[in-house]
Amino acid sequence: MIQETPNSRHSTNRSGAEHRDVIVIGAGVSGIYAIKRLTDLGFDAIVLEADDDLGGTWNRNRYPGCRFDSESYTYGYSFSNEVLDEWHWKERFSSQPENLRYLHFVADKFDLRRHMRFNARVDRMEWDEADHLWDLTLVDGRRYTARVVVASLGPLSAPTLPALPGMDSFGGQSFHTFHWPKTALNLAGKRVGIIGTGATGIQIIAEIADKVEQLTVFQRRPNWSSPLNNAPISADEMDSIRARYDEIFAACAATPGGFEHQTRWGFWDHTPEERKALWDELYRQPGFAILAANYAEIFLDEDANREMSDYIATRIRQRVNDPAVAEKLIPTDHGFGLQRLPLETNYFEAYNRPNVELVDISQHPIEEVTATGLRTTAADHDLDILVYATGFDAITGAYDRIDIRGVDGQRLADRWSDGPLTYVGLLTSGFPNFLMVAGPQSVSGSTNFPRAIEGGVEWVTGLLEHVRQNGYQRFEAQPGAEQDWQKEVVRAHERLLLRRSKGWFTGYNANVEGHQEGTVRYQAYFGGAPRYTSRVTEIAETGYPGIEFASIDRADAARRHS
Repeated sequence: MIQETPNSRHSTNRSGAEHRDVIVIGAGVSGIYAIKRLTDLGFDAIVLEADDDLGGTWNRNRYPGCRFDSESYTYGYSFSNEVLDEWHWKERFSSQPENLRYLHFVADKFDLRRHMRFNARVDRMEWDEADHLWDLTLVDGRRYTARVVVASLGPLSAPTLPALPGMDSFGGQSFHTFHWPKTALNLAGKRVGIIGTGATGIQIIAEIADKVEQLTVFQRRPNWSSPLNNAPISADEMDSIRARYDEIFAACAATPGGFEHQTRWGFWDHTPEERKALWDELYRQPGFAILAANYAEIFLDEDANREMSDYIATRIRQRVNDPAVAEKLIPTDHGFGLQRLPLETNYFEAYNRPNVELVDISQHPIEEVTATGLRTTAADHDLDILVYATGFDAITGAYDRIDIRGVDGQRLADRWSDGPLTYVGLLTSGFPNFLMVAGPQSVSGSTNFPRAIEGGVEWVTGLLEHVRQNGYQRFEAQPGAEQDWQKEVVRAHERLLLRRSKGWFTGYNANVEGHQEGTVRYQAYFGGAPRYTSRVTEIAETGYPGIEFASIDRADAARRHS
C-alpha cells in the first residue's frame, strides 16, 4: 500500500478525480503537524482545508478576548528544536492574533502550504470496497481519491445556533462568535447583546464591557469560572523556558490533563483551613492551577466538590457588587470543575459596570429576535449588534457535517447517532483506511490539545508506516476491540462526578437534536493522558492488535485505478 512509484503520485484516475495516497482533512493545529509528519516520511499527501487559510480554530475565532487558556509554551509544538529556539511567546496565555502568527510561522518554516488546498470543503466521502479507495467530493464539485483519509477536524469546529423565531429579521449585525468579522468591528457607541456565557462568551464579555455603550448578556445557565492570571513573558523568562523545554514537556506528559500542574490527593487529610489556604494560593496562580493542581477528590467525591464549589461561589460574591447579580452568576446545576472550566480576566467585575446588564433567560426566556433586538417574556432589548456565543456541536459535530459513507454505504452519522464508537479514538469499524487525529473518545477532548495531538499524529503515521512496510492495502478496526475500548471509555467516565453534568464533555448541547438533556454521549476519554498514551503505545509495539489488515493484487488495483 502507498507505494512510492512515479506513476502513482499526483495522478488522475479514470473518473477525473485527483489521486493521492493520503488526504488530511483540516489545516488546524493537528492537520499542520499531520502533513509535516506525512511528507517527512515520504507519503504523497495533501491537506484539504474548508477555509481560505490555515489555522483552524485560531483562524476562525477572531472575537475580542480570544486567547489560550493553556500556558503558551505548553501549547506550542514540541517536534522541532528550531521552532522552540526561534519562537518567543509574548504572554503566558497568548492571544488569537499571536497564535495564528505562530501557526503561519511553523507552516512557512517547513514550506507546508504547498501541500495545502484552501477553500476545499469536503461535502461527501465514500469508501470504494472494490478499489480500496476513498472517493471525496468537495462542495464545489471537485473530486479526489485517496488510499487513506486522516480527519483532523478539531473538537470545536462545528458552531451551533439557537432556533429562535425572527433570527433573519434583525436589522443590525449578527453572527456566531466562530464567524466574527475578519475586518475590525467598531464597538464604540454600540448596544451589544451576547447570548451565552460559556468559555467564549466569558472572554468576550470581559474584553468589551468597557468599550461599548451598552452590553446586555443573555444567560441561560451560569458557568463556574476562575482567574486566568495572565502576564507578559520577558526575554529573560523566555530564555529560561527554552532551557527547560524538555522538562516542561515531560511534566505535561506525566499529568492527566497534559499541563505542568500536578493533581494531588489528600483532601480529607487536611483541615478545612488548610484546604482553603491551598485554594487561596491556587486562585492566584496562572491558568488551570485551580483545577489541575487541586485535590483529585473534588472530581470524585460529592462532599469534597461541594466544599470546593462553595469556595469559588464565595470568591464570586466578593467580586460582584450586587448580591442578586452574584447569585445569578453562581451555577446550581453542576459542581466546580465538572464541566469545561472557562478562565477569565475581570469577567465578574464587568457586571459592576453601569452599562452591563445580565438577563436571566432561564426565568425570562427569549421569545423572538426582532428587527431592533431581542424580546424576552419580560422586556424588549434594543441592540445594534447581536452575538451568538452559543457553542459548538462538540467533537462529533464536524464529522456529522460531512456525508461519510463506509462499507456497504453505511453513514458515519447514523452509526454514531447514539454516540461515537471508536478504537482508541483513532479508528472506527466499518470505515476502513480512515484515521482520526483528536477524534472522539481519544484523550484530545479532555487534555491540553497539542500535547495530545502530537502523540495522535505520531501514532497515525506510525500505523501508516507499518501498513506501507507490509504492503497492506486495507486496514480496519475490529468490532470486538472497539467494544472493549467503549467499555474503558465508559468506565473512566462513570467514575467521575462529571458524568451527570450538562456540558459538551457528555455530549450535551441544547441546540443540537439528540444532544439535549437526558442523553449521554461518551465523547472523550477521561482516563488521563498517561494511561491513554500507555495504551496506544502498547498497541503499536505489539503489532496493532484490534486492527485487521489485508492486501490486494497490486496489478489488478492499478488497472482499476487507471
